[in-house]
Amino acid sequence: MKIVVAGSLGNISKPLAQDLVQKGHSVTVVSRKVEKQKDIEAIGAEAAIGTMEDVDFLSATFQGADIVYSMATNDMGAFFDPNIDIIAFYKQIGKNYKQAIEQAGVKRVVHLSSIGAHTGTGNGILRFHYDVENILKQLSDDVSIKFMRPAGFFTNIFRSLQTIRTQSVIVSNYGGDGKEPWVSPLDIAAVIAEEIELPFDGRTIRYIASDEVSPNQIAKVLGEAIGQPDLKWAVIPDEQLLKNMLSMGMNAQIAEGFVAMQASQGSGLLYEDYERNKPALGKVKLTDFAKDFASVFSKA
Repeated sequence: MKIVVAGSLGNISKPLAQDLVQKGHSVTVVSRKVEKQKDIEAIGAEAAIGTMEDVDFLSATFQGADIVYSMATNDMGAFFDPNIDIIAFYKQIGKNYKQAIEQAGVKRVVHLSSIGAHTGTGNGILRFHYDVENILKQLSDDVSIKFMRPAGFFTNIFRSLQTIRTQSVIVSNYGGDGKEPWVSPLDIAAVIAEEIELPFDGRTIRYIASDEVSPNQIAKVLGEAIGQPDLKWAVIPDEQLLKNMLSMGMNAQIAEGFVAMQASQGSGLLYEDYERNKPALGKVKLTDFAKDFASVFSKA
């Protein structure tokens, strides 16, 4: 099959593209960076260099595709742009995908969404996934869509490297011993590759998780892996977490969105639909991620 993969050679898209190429599919990888072209071609895929903001580029890239794997993403630098409206930005990306899919006549789509996309309220920054899902649902009924909803990424914990190193803490506005789902990008890629080769019928949702562990378990396992057995998951008030993020120069809308998202993790709101539709867990466990974390920590 001819498959278009968005996301350049990121933590999900690279192993996904490699898997699909190895299975004999014709794969085109979308990247905004021309310097990625050689790396994309090195894995046996074709490079399409352009942006998600360019509908004509997307439409041309999607022409003749049997399946499009779409995702809404932005450069991390945008988190520190005081002028960006991140929710509006992602909604526009969703509209661009919809228009390009229509213009190219694509009939099968796999879209990377997120846990929390079942609601448009109370989920903070994840609100945009709800918006994009609903934009894509406006496509005609003959377009089959598989919405992939992964849990929180293990790799997000890398954002705490500085406080772990300097204060031996992971800081958030929730914590404790309640288990919640986490996922490895490798398991996400594996599930998407599986879904691409399964039949498409209408609109479906699949949650993706690798392990279910508590914040305190994460601190314990990671602490042991890096030689900091006293590592703690520290809980601070919403207001303090927001102040910390703003002090780093983070966009106010995005900072408020992250605080609200993490609060919804603590309240359980984020996991309501996941609990009703639990998936089989993937291969990568917390103990596996801890080895990778220790390697990065030792070099940071």
